[in-house]
Amino acid sequence: MAKTSTATEAGQEGSLREGLEAAIRERVREVIELILEEEVGAALGASRSQRVAERSGYRHGAEREWQSGLVPRYRRGSAEVEQSVLGVYLAGSNTRRIRGALEPLLDGAALSKSAVSRLVLRLEESYRAWQRRDLAEEKIVYLYLGAIYPKVRSGGKVVSLAVLVALGVRENGEKVLLSLMTAGTESTGGWQMLLEDLAGRKMGRPRLVMSDGNPGLGTALGQLWPGVAHQRCTMHKLRNLMAKAPKHTHEAVREDYHRIAYAPSLEAAQKAREQFLGKWRKLCPAVATSLEEAGEELLTFFGFPESQHLSLRTTNAIERMQLEFRRRVKTQAALPSEDAVLGLFFGLWVSGQIKLRRIRGYRDIGGQQEEAA
Repeated sequence: MAKTSTATEAGQEGSLREGLEAAIRERVREVIELILEEEVGAALGASRSQRVAERSGYRHGAEREWQSGLVPRYRRGSAEVEQSVLGVYLAGSNTRRIRGALEPLLDGAALSKSAVSRLVLRLEESYRAWQRRDLAEEKIVYLYLGAIYPKVRSGGKVVSLAVLVALGVRENGEKVLLSLMTAGTESTGGWQMLLEDLAGRKMGRPRLVMSDGNPGLGTALGQLWPGVAHQRCTMHKLRNLMAKAPKHTHEAVREDYHRIAYAPSLEAAQKAREQFLGKWRKLCPAVATSLEEAGEELLTFFGFPESQHLSLRTTNAIERMQLEFRRRVKTQAALPSEDAVLGLFFGLWVSGQIKLRRIRGYRDIGGQQEEAA
């Protein structure tokens, strides 16, 4: 008896929910029709059946076709559904899984394989347009450069593909993805191609460039923007030092290095560096040589507002983008092609699935401009 009662209640609850959803859909349709009717009336200068001396046309027999500014022409779906389709696709799902995942949202409406393909094609077209867009209006003040290495199938093998990433910082502190470019390796030629592309799209010379210290990148920077301020990522350098040091010295190396990277001033950092070199030249010459290799580019951030130091001394912004990318593809052994890598990374960015905060101390960028002037 209890089971019958429970089943009856569940059936009633389901019917109520379906009835409520149907009523909501009908109400939404009525509201849209009302909005469109008001929009037509405003365009014609008269509501339905209203007689006025001055009007811009008639609902029937108009000389030119009217188009709504609110509902796109020939719209057959919603932006929310399209966003969901791309989101599921970018997470690595196939067309069948996409249709299954969105079936409740579409309320039984068909979502064909061709519809998904059209959305993916639109993404590819958007990427090509994005990669060619003019950068003059971006007003880039800082530039992060780095590379990610996703697994890709190439020539019957799975290889690590170098994807060069350019991430800019606008005058208001917002981070914006500027360019993605594949390369065989992080060579001078590869980085030079990316930097020349940025310059060709009218991105101005940045005040500061942050990188992981790749030699080819350093050379390319010097060729395009001689003398540009360059900050070597302090986290990458620490990893280099640890790789050179015996395991039992790691804690001591880290503590001595932090006295440099987190010093309260440039003078204090330089003093801590001399102490570091004096100590580790004796204990482990390879560690001292690795620190010397970075030179003054490890301390460039001290020349900028203290409030921004946390954001300017590392390339962690690109590291976070790479972690999000890897999280999305961790169930796949390798992506099928270079285009798939670029499309996925771009899609994650434009769909808002990779989000980055403004840099720390962004309000001081304006004050910095005044000083320069």
